[in-house]
Order: sequence, then structure tokens, then C-alpha cells
Amino acid sequence: MAGSSQIPYLLRAARGEKLERPPVWMMRQAGRYMKAYRELREKYPSFRERSENPDIAIEISLQPWRAFKPDGVILFSDILTPLPGIGIPFDIVERFGPIIDPPIRSLEQIEKLHPINPSESMPFIRTILKALREEVGNESTVLGFVGAPWTLAAYAIEGKSSKDYTIIKSMAFSEPEMLHKFLGKLADAIAVYLSYQIDCGAQVVQMFDSWAGQLSPQDYETFAMPYQKRVVEQVKATHPDTPMILYINGSAGILERMAQSGVDIVSLDWTVDMAEARQRLGTNVGVQGNIDPCALFGSKEFIRLRILETIRKAGNHQHILNLGHGVLQKTPEENVAYFFETAKQADQLLASR
Repeated sequence: MAGSSQIPYLLRAARGEKLERPPVWMMRQAGRYMKAYRELREKYPSFRERSENPDIAIEISLQPWRAFKPDGVILFSDILTPLPGIGIPFDIVERFGPIIDPPIRSLEQIEKLHPINPSESMPFIRTILKALREEVGNESTVLGFVGAPWTLAAYAIEGKSSKDYTIIKSMAFSEPEMLHKFLGKLADAIAVYLSYQIDCGAQVVQMFDSWAGQLSPQDYETFAMPYQKRVVEQVKATHPDTPMILYINGSAGILERMAQSGVDIVSLDWTVDMAEARQRLGTNVGVQGNIDPCALFGSKEFIRLRILETIRKAGNHQHILNLGHGVLQKTPEENVAYFFETAKQADQLLASR
């Protein structure tokens, strides 16, 4: 059996081991705030080319690893990537976002969708994840991720990003059987895709249900949570030892329900106090987060104090330090570097206070 020194630090924390400091990575740590990424984007303007061409996606995934040595390196991809594999084409338009045309609005369209075969529809995922594992070795944990059924359904039904979600909510409240059928098909496809990521090298996986925070608690229990559970149960049936994280933006009102999905770790946004979240979630669930991304526009002293306060409130067990959402565009790179440096010295800084 491998000694703990051969198991990457973040993976040890995600499995429940008590460590001197929490591991640290950032959502969207590869992206537009980095000069190296912006230069690459000019050369390859299509997002899908950047995320689906293995050489480019590997390079982008590794940019923050080379610059900051985070404890987690996440696959550079998009939550919509698996949709063509079930029969839903999409495009991502720069400065506008995802477009799904035609959007999914009828039972006939839903019935035409087919099961996913990731090795055929997304062979580039294997190439990317294998390369990331080889590159970082035991120095970092490779993370995979997917979108959750409700959020993918919202994109597919609305046809684009939305501010009020009226089209999918209208379907939920007037034609629930049709929506449930769609959510079930998405959940089964996502579970297959997530298991494929693990088979290809992902050591920890995160599910983003970004838009589920727009649901009332009772609608979350009806349209989001059962399908998150369906994904978790299917993945855990074949990969019981792979830690799973769930992130929802705007989740302060549904934290306890998030834990009921069966994931190992709940990723918190910044609208909830870390100590209160710990209390509400109990001792059986790990936490990730939850620093406001705008904190990285503050002074170094502010960043340092916010990191130490978050760690102190989270305790030294099953906490992964992260932002409460993705790194924002125009975030100073030197502040991101300082964030990682400070986080890695947190045990010494807390001991000296």
C-alpha cells in the first residue's frame, strides 16, 4: 500500500485525513486573468478548440500549475462538453456565452436523445487527463468536473444563459413529467461521463449545479437534488473511493440539502459564514471554499487575514481552501500568487498569531 507521502495532498484531505494546513486550488484558476491564457486565446479564438484540442487544453490546464503550484490541477473544459455526445450540439460565442440552437423544448426532442459513449464522443478527455497525471505526479491532485443535470437542462432548454430561468421553470411547473424525463437522461449521461473521467485519471471530481441556487428549497428537492443523487449513486457504485464535491452558486439557503446528495464535500460560496456552514453541515461532510473572489482585489494584508480567518473557522479537518466562485477577469496575477503562497504557509502563520 502506498504511503501517505505518495498520495497527493488534496486527495488526502478529501478522503478525510487531518493535515497541517488545508490544500488549496481555485475554481477557474486557468483563465482570462492570466496573461499566458490571453495570449493563447488570441492564437486560438474558439473556446471549443481550446478545450477540445488536447495539446491546447493540457497547456491551459497547466498554466496555473506552473505559475503557482496549487494542490489541485483541474481539467480545462466546459460543463456543456458532454452534450453533443447525447445529441445536443452547442457553441460558445466569445463575450456572449453558450448557445444551444435549437433549444430543447419538446418531448420528441428528449426522446431522440441517446446514451453517451465518452470514449467515442470525447476521446480528447482521456488524452488530457492522462497527460495531467503524468505532468504533476504526486505533487498535485488532478480534478475532473461536470455540470449537474438541472444546470445542463437549464442551458439546453433556455438555449443560452438566463437571468430569470422562466423557460425551464415554466416547463418544471406546467409540464413536470417532460422535464423529469430529460433530467433523468442527463443524470445517466453525466454519471457515465464522470466515471469515464475517473477511469482516465481524475482523482477527485466536482459537480457544478451553478443554477440550482435559483430554485426554491422545495423545487430544489424536486428537480435538482434527486438527479444529483442519481449521479452520485451511479458513480459511487463503481468508484466508491473517489471523493466527490458539489458546488452551487447562491446556496446558503440549501446547504443541508446539498449534503443529502451523497457527495463527500460541499463547496461553499461566500454568502455563508464558514463556521456556521460547518455547524449546519455536521461532521460527516467536508467543506471547500469560501473566499469572495473580489478579496483578491484587496491589499495583501486583507488577503492574508481573510485566508487565516477562513481556515480558522473551517478547522483542520476535511477543508479545501478555495474561492466561493471562479477567479474573476482582471484579478491581479501577483495577488493570486500571494494567495497560494500564504495558503501554503497557513499552519505557520496561524501558529505565530
